[in-house]
Amino acid sequence: MTVIHLHKSQPQEAAVVNLPGSKSESNRALLINALCPQPGTIANLSPARDTAIMQKLLAQKESDYNARDAGTVMRFMTAWLAIKGRPATITGSPRMLERPIAPLVEALQQLGANITYLGRKGFPPLQFNGFERQLTGHLHIDSSLSSQYISALLMIAPLLPEGLTLHLTGTPVSMPYIDMTISLMQHFGVTVQHHHMTFTVPPQAYRYRPFTVEADWSAASYWYALFALSDKQQMVLRGLKESSRQGDRVVAQMMQDFGVTSTWQGDDLILGKKPAVLPHTQDFINCPDLAQTFAVLCAAWQQPCTFRGLQTLKIKETDRVAALHTELQKLGGSLEEKQDHWLLQPFKNGWQSIPTPTIATYHDHRMAMAFAPLVSQRDITIAEPDVVAKSYPGFWQDLRNCGIEIEQL
Repeated sequence: MTVIHLHKSQPQEAAVVNLPGSKSESNRALLINALCPQPGTIANLSPARDTAIMQKLLAQKESDYNARDAGTVMRFMTAWLAIKGRPATITGSPRMLERPIAPLVEALQQLGANITYLGRKGFPPLQFNGFERQLTGHLHIDSSLSSQYISALLMIAPLLPEGLTLHLTGTPVSMPYIDMTISLMQHFGVTVQHHHMTFTVPPQAYRYRPFTVEADWSAASYWYALFALSDKQQMVLRGLKESSRQGDRVVAQMMQDFGVTSTWQGDDLILGKKPAVLPHTQDFINCPDLAQTFAVLCAAWQQPCTFRGLQTLKIKETDRVAALHTELQKLGGSLEEKQDHWLLQPFKNGWQSIPTPTIATYHDHRMAMAFAPLVSQRDITIAEPDVVAKSYPGFWQDLRNCGIEIEQL
C-alpha cells in the first residue's frame, strides 16, 4: 500500500494555484467534437485520467472498449457506441460493473439500438449489435438517478434521423451538468429547445468551432477548504471563469459561510477572509461532488450540519456516504443517514491532537483530496494517494508548490 504523510503546514501567504481544466467539460467537448463531420482541436483539456481514457476510446479502432473506472466515459461511450451501429463491447473496472446503467440502456433500446447485457442485467459489460432504424422520437427518463444518462442522450440526439424529444420525470439531480451539456452543444452549432422538463433536439449536424476548456471548479473546492482552515489572508486561483457553466461554481458562494471571500481581478480569483457564519444545513442536489469537501470542512470547524441531496453518492467511485462516515469516525465525527437527510456530526474536541489517522481512499479521488486540507491544522496520512490521477494528477505537487510538507512513506 502506498502512503503519504502530510506534515502540519499551511499554504504560503498569497499562494498562486494554476488549476487544471474541467474533467466534466473536457469529456463532453471530446464526445461532441468526435460527432462533428470535421472534428478539430479542444484546448486546455483536463489532465485527468478519465479524460485520457475518453480520448483513447474515441480514437480506438478495435471493437472491445474498456472505460476502466470512469463513470462519465462509460455513460457517454455507451450512447456513442449505440448510434455507431457496429458490433462492439464495453466493460470497466470491478466497481464499474456494480454501477447501474439500465436507464440509459433502456432508453437507447427504445430508440432502436440493439444492446444486450453480458453479465448482470442493468449493469456493464454491454454488447452492441447495431442500430437499424429509429423506433421513436420521444423518450421519458427518470432524472433523479444521474444527469449523465440525460447528457449522453442529448449529445447523440442531433444525429438521430428524427431527432429527439426527451421528457424528464422525477426530481432532477445535478441539473447544472445538463445545462453545461446544452451549452456545449449550442457552441458546436446545434439547436436545443428547453421547456420546463422537456428538451427537444431536431436532427442536425454539429459544426466544429474552436473551444477552450475552463479550469475545474470541483478542483478549486479543495483549495477553498485548505484556505478556510488556514490562518492565511489571501490565495490566488487561476484559470476559472466567473460566468462558468460548471455547477460546482457555487463553492464560491457556499464558502462565504466559512469566512472565505471571492474577488475577481482580471483572470485571477482572489480568496480572502471575513468572519464566518457557519451553516446548519446544506443541499448538494446540484453539486454532489462538493459533498465530501464540505463534510470534512464542517467536521473540522466542529459544526453539526444537515446535508441533503446525497442520494447519488452511493453509486459513485465508492459508496461515498459510507466511506465518509468511516473516515470521519477516525477523528470523532460521523455522517449518519436519516429518513430524508444526512446528519454530519463534527470531530470531537481536541481532534487536532488525536494520533495521526491514516485516511483510506476507497479508489476515490475525492476522498483523498477532501481530507488533505486538514493539513492546515494537523498531520494527516493518506493511503493510496495516486487515486487523484482520476481527476487532478498534479494535486500533491501543487500542494508542495504552495508550501505544504508531504513525505512519501
